[in-house]
This record gives sequence, C-alpha cells and structure tokens, in this order.
Amino acid sequence: MKTREQISYNMSRVRSSGSMIEMELAKALWALGLRYRKQYSKVAGKPDFAIVFARVAVFCDSSFWHGRNWPDSAAAVKSNRDFWIPKIERTVARDREVNKALRQLGWLVLRFWDTQVLKNPERCAQKVLSAVKRRS
Repeated sequence: MKTREQISYNMSRVRSSGSMIEMELAKALWALGLRYRKQYSKVAGKPDFAIVFARVAVFCDSSFWHGRNWPDSAAAVKSNRDFWIPKIERTVARDREVNKALRQLGWLVLRFWDTQVLKNPERCAQKVLSAVKRRS
C-alpha cells in the first residue's frame, strides 16, 4: 500500500490538460485534417477540443476522475473515501450539467473514455469527423 505522501505526489502530477489521452486524440484529429480549439473557454465546460464552426465539443475523460462504471468503481477507492467519493460524484454530476448546457446552446457533445482513446485514437477521431460532416 502506498503512503499518503506517495499518493499525494502521484495526484499532484495529474494534468488537467495536455494529458496523454488529449495528445493522442489531437494527433489523430489533426491527421484527418480537423482543426480545433483546445480548452475552449467560450462555452460551458471548457471542452478539450471544440470544432467551433460545426459546434462539436469533445471531451477526453479519465476513468477514475470522471467515475466510469460508477458506483461499482467506488468500491475500489480504498483510502480517503470521504474525500474522493463525493469529489468524483460531483465531477459526474458536473459532466451531466455541462452536456445539458452545451446541448441547449446547439452543441453536439462527444465524450471519450481514456481507454477508448488510448486503444484506438483514430476510431475516436473518425467519430468526431463524422459528427462534423453531419453538422456542416
């Protein structure tokens, strides 16, 4: 089991942008000729990628931080449960709020799990391209 200091150090190294999943998807989108805005702050949720002319917002969500297979995954949280469980549940709720707000503004929201992007970034990029083509 890791010490509190080791866990704290690991968590301090988690990036909010420029992560491996974002870089992989960015390369795949660029290779398909898609041009995008990164961390687009002019709409709710600050999407990881925004194709503004087509109003497509793309998020790359990590399984842990965004509560994939929640609440089953909650059982895997062993330390500091009183902190992590509410934090992750709030993130899940915020993701739903952001999706709703963007849809109300006419945006299409695409969310990819980290495992999807890392396994096949080209497939994820193709889904984005298809969405852009449908909307333009």
